[in-house]
Amino acid sequence: MSDLDLHLIDPGSGVLVGGQWRKGGNGTFDVVDPADLTVVAQVSDGDLADATAAVDAAEAAFATWRRTAPRERSVVLHRAFELMHGDVDRLAALIVLENGKSLADARGEVVYAAEFFRWFAEEAVRPHGDYGSSPAGGTRTIVTHRPVGVAALVTPWNFPAAMATRKIAPALAAGCTVVLKPAAETPLTALAVARLLAEAGVPDGVVNVVPTTDAAGVVGHWLGDPRVRKISFTGSTRVGSILLGQAAERVVNASMELGGNAPFVVADDADLDAAVAGAMVAKFRGGGQACTAANRFYVHADVVDAFVERFGAEVEQLTVGPARSGAAVGPLISAAAVETLADVVGDAVVAGARISHQAPVPDAPGHFFAPTVLVDVPADAAILDHELFGPVAPIVTWRTDEELLALVNASEMGLASYVFSRDLQRAIRLGEAFDAGMVGVNRGLVSDPSAPFGGVKQSGLGREGAREGLAEYTETQYLSVDWPG
Repeated sequence: MSDLDLHLIDPGSGVLVGGQWRKGGNGTFDVVDPADLTVVAQVSDGDLADATAAVDAAEAAFATWRRTAPRERSVVLHRAFELMHGDVDRLAALIVLENGKSLADARGEVVYAAEFFRWFAEEAVRPHGDYGSSPAGGTRTIVTHRPVGVAALVTPWNFPAAMATRKIAPALAAGCTVVLKPAAETPLTALAVARLLAEAGVPDGVVNVVPTTDAAGVVGHWLGDPRVRKISFTGSTRVGSILLGQAAERVVNASMELGGNAPFVVADDADLDAAVAGAMVAKFRGGGQACTAANRFYVHADVVDAFVERFGAEVEQLTVGPARSGAAVGPLISAAAVETLADVVGDAVVAGARISHQAPVPDAPGHFFAPTVLVDVPADAAILDHELFGPVAPIVTWRTDEELLALVNASEMGLASYVFSRDLQRAIRLGEAFDAGMVGVNRGLVSDPSAPFGGVKQSGLGREGAREGLAEYTETQYLSVDWPG
C-alpha cells in the first residue's frame, strides 16, 4: 500500500481505545483487495479485552461529553466535515483498495459520508422539547431529551465511510459516546475516519474502534455489558434478528437497518430515457452491492420491449474491472458472493428466465461478475426473493396496478423502492401503496442525510439521517413541576 493510502492510519495498531491506538489482542488479520486478491494491509484483530477497554473509555468520556455544550459538539462535527472534504481523494483511494468499487462511486461515497457530519452539526444546536400546563391544572410539564449513553455501532463493508458517519455523527451530536466495530473486510476507511475525528477535536474516549474477526463475540460482549445502552446495526436480516434477541435480554435501545429487496417499477407512461438512467444508477452503483439497490424490475407489458432494448444496450457498454483501470463496475466483495450469485442466476435460467444482455468481464483474478439483464422471469421465480447484492437485473412484466401492488408487496422486505411514471400523482399513489420505507419517484437514488433512511417489515427498525436519526440516540424525559394556583 502506498503512502498516499496509508497517510491517515497505522493498521497494525488499529484498535482505538481512549484516544490511544494499539495492537489487537488477537494479533492481526489480512485485508484483501477484491479486484486482484492481494493483501493490502494487516489490521489489528481486537479481542474481548479490547472490547471491554473500549467501553471503559466510552463510559469515562460520556460523563463529560454529554455535558459539552451543543454548540461545541457542533463545531467539532463541522471540522470533521471540512477535513473529510479536504481528503476526498485519499479516502476514496482507501475505499477502492479494500472494497473494490469504482473510483467515481468511492468519491461519491466520501462526499455523501461527510454530509452526515455537516447535517448533524446543524441538528446538534436545534433543541427539541416542550413546555406547558397539564389539562387538570396545578402542574407544569417540561419535556426534554437526553443522550441514551454508550452506543455500540456495527457497520457493513459495502459503504465503509458512509455507514460509519451515518451512525457516529448523530450519536456525537446527541451527546453519546461510541464503540465502533467496522466490517472485517473494510476496516481501513473506518480507521481513517476515526483519525479525522481526533484531528477535528473529538475528545479521547468519545469514539473508540475495535476491528475484529470475532464480530459475534465482540458485539455480543458489548450487548451483555450493562454500560452499553444502544445498539445500531447495519447488515443482514439474519444477523439483525440475532442481535435483537440479545438486545432484548437487557432491553437495549436498538436501531436496525437490515436487508432489502427493492422493486423498480416502470409504468406504461414512463419516460423511458429517465427510467433507464435511473435503473443504471439504482442497479449498478457500487456493483449492485447496496441494500437500496434495485433488486427486481417490474416493467409494464406495453413498454417492456423498448425498455429492455435501451437498458440492455447501456448494460452492455458497462466496463468491468479494477477501479485503477477506470472501470465503471468493480468486483464483488468475495469469491463466495460470486458463487452465490452465479447459482441464483443459473437457477433462474432453469426456471425459464433468459439472459438478454451482459457486459464483458475481464480475464483477471478478482471477484468479477458480469452485469446481467434477465428477461422472461416468472413472477414467482425464486430469484425475486433473494437480495442479490450484485449486478443482476431480473425483469418481470405486469399489466394492472392491482397486479403490480400484489407483486411488489409480496416480499418480507421493505427498505427502498422506485417508480417511474410521467403522471406524478399516479407515481405518488403507487409509491404510497408500496410496503417500503423509502420511495424514489422518477429517480434512482433515495439516500439523503436530511431524509429519514430506513425500512419496514424485516428491513429494520428505526431511522438514520434527518431529525429522526438524532432522536435514535436520545431518551425522552419529562418533569412534572408543582404549580399551585
